[in-house]
Formats: sequence, structure tokens, C-alpha cells
Amino acid sequence: MESSWVGRLRWRLRGAWMWPAFAGLTLFDGLLLHARPIAGDRIGVVPGLLLACLFNLVAVAVLAPMLGALVRRRWRSDLPRVVAHDYAGTALLGAVAVAVLVAGLVHRPAVDASRAEFHAQSMAVRAYVAAQAPAYAHGLDAATTLRLEADLYRTCVPAAAGRRLCLMVNTDQSPPGVRRDPSAEPNESLAPTGAYRP
Repeated sequence: MESSWVGRLRWRLRGAWMWPAFAGLTLFDGLLLHARPIAGDRIGVVPGLLLACLFNLVAVAVLAPMLGALVRRRWRSDLPRVVAHDYAGTALLGAVAVAVLVAGLVHRPAVDASRAEFHAQSMAVRAYVAAQAPAYAHGLDAATTLRLEADLYRTCVPAAAGRRLCLMVNTDQSPPGVRRDPSAEPNESLAPTGAYRP
């Protein structure tokens, strides 16, 4: 009886890595998604953590039971089901972390190119304001930019009394082409979640 209890405890201890790994790797994956986004230009810390949690929950709740059953059926029939599930889940969590890292590294050149393009349009706006509309120079730090298309940005520079200068910036040429937008509607009203600061 005592030997059976010790055996069960040993299996429990050997099969108790999945949830600690889940907690640690979810945090790691979330911060990794923030530092090395797998899509777009950036992912916030909280969205990164939520996305990492989703990936890891799918691995643990959907894939791990199937992989654990396969391991027991093909290679280790002596493993208790809970231990096989734990081993499979822990391995899958590691695989998710590796996949997030690889996807972030593969996507890195696209992120760098997008940020360089954004920087180029920002410098073009500053040059235009300095040469053509110096009265708006004090509002450059509060300007918002909206990406309309792959190579087309709309930047609005605020001024006093609710006035603003809005510029269309085309980055498919060097230097970027800048023209004044006749509409002074703020970027936030065009795309409330798409406007960001230069």
C-alpha cells in the first residue's frame, strides 16, 4: 500500500511541469511578442500577453491531450494519462515559444522597413513645416499620423484655436512627396485606433 502511494507521488512530481511552464512561458511569449512582433509594426505588452495566453491555451487544452494519448499508445504505455498529458503539454509550450521567437525574427526585416518608412515620412513633414508652414512648427511634437496605404501617410499638425495642418505624404519616392490635404479633419475621427505619434 505504501509502495503504491510512493509510486503515485513519484509520478505526480514527474508530471507536474505543465502549469508552471504555462505561467512562465506565457509571460516570456507575451514579452517576446511585444519586443519582436509577428505581424504589424508593434504589439503592446497586454495584447502580447493575451495572444501568448491564447496560443498556450490551445497547446495545453486542445493539442496536449491528443499528443499525450499518442505518446501512450505508440511509445510509453506505462505512463499514466495525466503524466503523458503533462509531458506533451510542456513540450508543446516550449514549441510555441520557439515558434513565436522564429516568427518574430522572420518578421523583423518587415518591421524595420516599416519603421524606417515612417521615420522618412516624419522627417519629410518636419522639413515641409519648416519651409512652408513655420507657424505650425510648435505643434510637431503633438502631430498624429495615420497610415492610409502601404506608401501613403496622413499627418496632422495641430495649432492654436483648434486649427490643424494636414499633409499627405507619399513614401514610394525619395525624398517622400508631401502635399497639403484640403481637409483639416483630425486623424482620430478618421480612424480612432489607427492614429499614432511620429
